[in-house]
Amino acid sequence: MRGKLYVVATPIGNLEDITLRAIRILKESDVILAEDTRVASKLLGKYDIHGKRYISFHEHNEEKRIQEVEKYLEEGKVISLVSDAGTPLIQDPGYRLVKHLREMEFDVIPVPGPTAFVAALSVSGMPTDSFVFLGFLPHRKSRRKKLLDKMKELNMTFVLYESVHRIDALMEELCEYFPERSVFVAREMTKLHEEYISGLPCEIKNSLIRKGEFVIVVGKQNEG
Repeated sequence: MRGKLYVVATPIGNLEDITLRAIRILKESDVILAEDTRVASKLLGKYDIHGKRYISFHEHNEEKRIQEVEKYLEEGKVISLVSDAGTPLIQDPGYRLVKHLREMEFDVIPVPGPTAFVAALSVSGMPTDSFVFLGFLPHRKSRRKKLLDKMKELNMTFVLYESVHRIDALMEELCEYFPERSVFVAREMTKLHEEYISGLPCEIKNSLIRKGEFVIVVGKQNEG
């Protein structure tokens, strides 16, 4: 019998934010594909899951790992793919692997759970009947400008990820492109020092603590 690949969502910070099903699937897995095997082993250790074969899986070795994963599945192994935090493939590698395995008619099964941008949206107070997830903006200034101009035209709620190293530049851009739109900033969600700030971009940009990881929700022009 052929094996299965499970795409397993894991906590974005607080290790208690994991589903019972995810714990069961991880226990039943023979192999754990992990963005960082040290992070994965810490999570599994908390739930007394031991004796698993860990294989690193990240953007630099995704192509190399595809054949290895296929071989394990042909042998009937159960494999779980996990990222460092949240749902795999969301701003993380993996789609080439999933695409290949589906073309080869292997079972690829999601185990739903936390996703940072959904968590931020749920507490943002922004319209969520429709929205756009942009992830990290392109580094090239011309591409960033084109994308931000597009979001001005669409006038939809949109969600961004940003690192501590680029949060100042992003806030300046939001002040320039969306000065009258409400912005919600979630920092270090579910962690010890989580923080949530909302207001106009130029009002809140100097209030941000420059530590950790950020999710930014930008509302519509007219939200009322």
